[in-house]
Amino acid sequence: MGSTEEETNTSKPVSLYDAALPTTPLLSKPTTSSTYLSPPIEEPAQPDPSEPDPTQFLQISFNYGPRPFKDLPFLILFVLLVVCTFAFGIFSIFHRNTNYSNVSSFTYDSNSTSCVQDSSFLSNSDWVFEISLVSLSSSSLWTYLVWTLVITLILSVPIWFLLLFLLKHYTKQIVYALIPFFIIMPIFFDVYWFVACTLTSSCSDAFPLVYRILVLVFVLLVVGIIVWIIVSNWQRIELTVRIIAVASDALSRNLGLFLVIPLLTVGLVIYYAPIVVFLVFARFNGKIVAKESNGGYTCVWKQDSWVPAYYTLAILTMLWSLTAMVEAQVYVISGTIAQWYFSKDDSKPKRSIRSSLRNAFGPSSGTVCLSGLLICAVRLVRAAVDSAREEDVPGIVNLVLRCCVNALLSAIDFLNKFTINFAAITGEAYCTSARMTYELLKRNLLSAVFVETVSTRLLAGVIFVLSAVYAIVVCAILHGVSDLGVNAYIVAVLAWVLLIIVLGFFVHVLDNVIDTVYICYAIDRDRGEVYKQEVHEVYVHLPISRNSRSSFPTRTFGV
Repeated sequence: MGSTEEETNTSKPVSLYDAALPTTPLLSKPTTSSTYLSPPIEEPAQPDPSEPDPTQFLQISFNYGPRPFKDLPFLILFVLLVVCTFAFGIFSIFHRNTNYSNVSSFTYDSNSTSCVQDSSFLSNSDWVFEISLVSLSSSSLWTYLVWTLVITLILSVPIWFLLLFLLKHYTKQIVYALIPFFIIMPIFFDVYWFVACTLTSSCSDAFPLVYRILVLVFVLLVVGIIVWIIVSNWQRIELTVRIIAVASDALSRNLGLFLVIPLLTVGLVIYYAPIVVFLVFARFNGKIVAKESNGGYTCVWKQDSWVPAYYTLAILTMLWSLTAMVEAQVYVISGTIAQWYFSKDDSKPKRSIRSSLRNAFGPSSGTVCLSGLLICAVRLVRAAVDSAREEDVPGIVNLVLRCCVNALLSAIDFLNKFTINFAAITGEAYCTSARMTYELLKRNLLSAVFVETVSTRLLAGVIFVLSAVYAIVVCAILHGVSDLGVNAYIVAVLAWVLLIIVLGFFVHVLDNVIDTVYICYAIDRDRGEVYKQEVHEVYVHLPISRNSRSSFPTRTFGV
């Protein structure tokens, strides 16, 4: 646009692989000296097969075409576990022993040296089930509790969309207006509880003054930590606000995710239902045997030897299914947002959610299973390490092992970061996606361990304040229209917990949108293109990876 050819060449973005190009003209003027001996022509070095081909990284883009199946062994393993769980579960139903609940009606017969049922036993034992909830025995309380939770669940849907609208258009105003309440709310509840408990005789008797003061001081210390976090990250808040606004805009253009992601969760619950039934009926597989005790024999229940193994199989299958479903949701979110990002016009791509679902549960299902397996293994090992730490086993060997395990788990978390997002965009296998993601971010001077924790903390604070305000309103309404008394606080707390869970799901979706947009921005930088100008204007201010600053030339793109 009005510039010379020389200026165009100098403004061209520097590529990673420009250093491999010849620096002298291909045709040079021959020398007239007869004594000049030309150096021998060196053959180009053969590329190392172990090194990644640099040309593959230049073609990173969203894969709209048919995708081949990846990581099939892990999909086959997952399907095999599910089939075994259901097969043995069905077997446990038909193989159950109906005498499980009548063990007490069997007595030892010395003639047959076995347990036989006493015919005089009344099978309809007088079982008394007392449902006693502390101060929750009135039927009116259950009525108010059920209606409050149902209304909260219904109102959570418009609260979702209202929060998304406010974060899209008024992010800065909302965040800066609610930040003071991150401090005011905990202090208010802490002081209110301290005063109310002091004035109430039952509470003051249950909690002596020393305990009340300790709780008061502990909460104030937590508030002090929150203040320190806010002050130490104050310079990043402005950038975080803009990142949240960009992510909210992307999410608002794909509102179908608010229907699909909860439906996937409902599908997981439906999938869990028969497994829970199988676990219940597995307990009924066994027989009544005679056991010697104090010189006599009693009849006891003995489970079949395969029942504990089935419990282990079913529980591991449920855990793997849970983590795989979480990764499938991340895959669907990433694929949908990436299609919106790489669309040239502002219109939403057609069938973006449908294609993401088809890829997640089709060609990339093995990748999703592998990612879920790694996360499941990390969670189990980390739980075991935490349990061992609570036991406080002495010894330097135990300390070294814990450090090594924590380092390994951190490495796996590092490997898994952004991998499923990248796989949703390109359709590559898990290991390939992990390697290419790291190389992509490293080439573009972006941190491979970038986690916008400030955005998660801010969003968590926002939903905490909104839920707390909602709980206060619920408590005030219950005090005005009912005679629940102290029980109104219990109902309000349960409504607060329910709204926290629902809005926490919203934060989970928005966090994945932020990560996906980050990867799409890195691909843009790598290709020297600008698909979404508003995204580049925000993400260009992200900190540069210090480890890569000296290894790669600076690449600048017009944003």
